[in-house]
Amino acid sequence: MRGIYAGSYDPPTNGHLWMIEQGARLFSKFFIAVGQNSQKEYTFSLEERLEMLREMCARFNNVEVVHFENKFLVKYAETIGVDYILRGIRNEKDYTYERSMRYVNSNMNETIQTLFMMSPRYLVEVSSSMVKGLVGSDGWEQIVSEYVPESVHSKILNKFKDINPHRSNRRTPETR
Repeated sequence: MRGIYAGSYDPPTNGHLWMIEQGARLFSKFFIAVGQNSQKEYTFSLEERLEMLREMCARFNNVEVVHFENKFLVKYAETIGVDYILRGIRNEKDYTYERSMRYVNSNMNETIQTLFMMSPRYLVEVSSSMVKGLVGSDGWEQIVSEYVPESVHSKILNKFKDINPHRSNRRTPETR
């Protein structure tokens, strides 16, 4: 069985890592796909996100990090012979959205199934947006370390090393 787990991973979090660990156990071949939308602005470049994910996934011999651009995930999954799309559910909002996407995907390809996986309670609030929102406040470096893998944390520290919470003209990740 071949599976795929897709996202923007801007940046990858411990929640993403948990999903990757589960998928690596479930599938003989598991793709971690970075979706790239040319209409969207990212904090980390495609190359940076791919590098962070490759470092996170290095210990899994059945995981491959790939990317796709301006394409429906299910259509990309067809091209690499995937049987299942793995999606994480943290709350009711995620479920409602993912359920709708599952039906859209099945309209495009009814042979590729979607599997939902519930996040453990300690990861329910973890998201890339939340992590980026923490950057800049006094002590952010330590707080962010609790929500991302160590290799990702070092990349975040490097990217935002010039942020000083005591300056009134500090820039947030969204304005960099």
